[in-house]
Amino acid sequence: MFRNRVYYQIKPLLPWPVRLAIRRYWALRKRERSRDTWPIMPGSERQPNGWSGWPNGKQFAFVLTHDIEGKAGLAKCRRLMELDRKWGFRSSFNFVPEGGYAVSRELRNDIARGGFEVGVHDLRHDGKLYCSRRVFAQKALRINRHLKEWGASGFRSGFMFHKLDWLHDLDIEYDASTFDTDPFEPQPDGYSTIFPFWVPKPDGRGYVELPYTLPQDFTLFLLLGETSVDTWVQKLDWIATHGGMALLNVHPDYLCFSGERSSRRTYAAEFYENFLKYVRSRYGHSLWNPLPRELAAYITRIQASPARSRSCLSDDWRRVSVRNGRQLERVG
Repeated sequence: MFRNRVYYQIKPLLPWPVRLAIRRYWALRKRERSRDTWPIMPGSERQPNGWSGWPNGKQFAFVLTHDIEGKAGLAKCRRLMELDRKWGFRSSFNFVPEGGYAVSRELRNDIARGGFEVGVHDLRHDGKLYCSRRVFAQKALRINRHLKEWGASGFRSGFMFHKLDWLHDLDIEYDASTFDTDPFEPQPDGYSTIFPFWVPKPDGRGYVELPYTLPQDFTLFLLLGETSVDTWVQKLDWIATHGGMALLNVHPDYLCFSGERSSRRTYAAEFYENFLKYVRSRYGHSLWNPLPRELAAYITRIQASPARSRSCLSDDWRRVSVRNGRQLERVG
């Protein structure tokens, strides 16, 4: 959108409190208009055609991801990894390869050795990745180099911008740049499903799309000013009831751990821990907590199964896109 292009051109000139105030103003207005479609989008619980469920009869999938946007978040990665591990969960950490910080090989190796995952988060996280098809193709070459160097198989765009067909330029097994419903994002068109789906190329190859289905922490606590995890709990319980995928994105940049000074840029890490504690105590071993790459591999195996004469998951993507009234790009 032209408005987004203008905003991301002038964004570096705007002080952070001004940017937050602008986003908060529009978010509160959008919340009033979106009560019927957020945080739960009616119809998004419909299972894909031929859906056979999660491995080992698990009730639902619970996936944790963390986007690191700056140096403050980078410094908190190990502490966040320990918090996830404390409650028996694993997660992915998505780093910006050419942004305002450098992620060390040592940290990436520590994450991988700990049973967690490293992913690539945009290229520069400047809102300009999709400014043109030609520019994206050029940047894709650099993104692919970082994917290979890091041994990463997953990608997420900055600001959740997405053009799913363009992502075929990337050497990825999955993308996580979309959502079921999120009217607060600069590109608010969601895919109205709490299930992963396959995005095919004309030759049958493709990648798995993993939409996030739990509201982002920045949205809940910094934009909307919520003071509890009730929205997360409400949405999680609904997803669990319908056997979907609960995928959450929490940014270490915005967490304030004990002993740290709070600010307008952070919220208490206790909120996130309380949510993890609820998930573990309420659902115990009935959930499946894969890394994103493990979930993508599961969906890819389903997609490649000889028993499937046609792609039910990619057909569902086509159906959902039409229902949301967008111009379809070529999907095969």
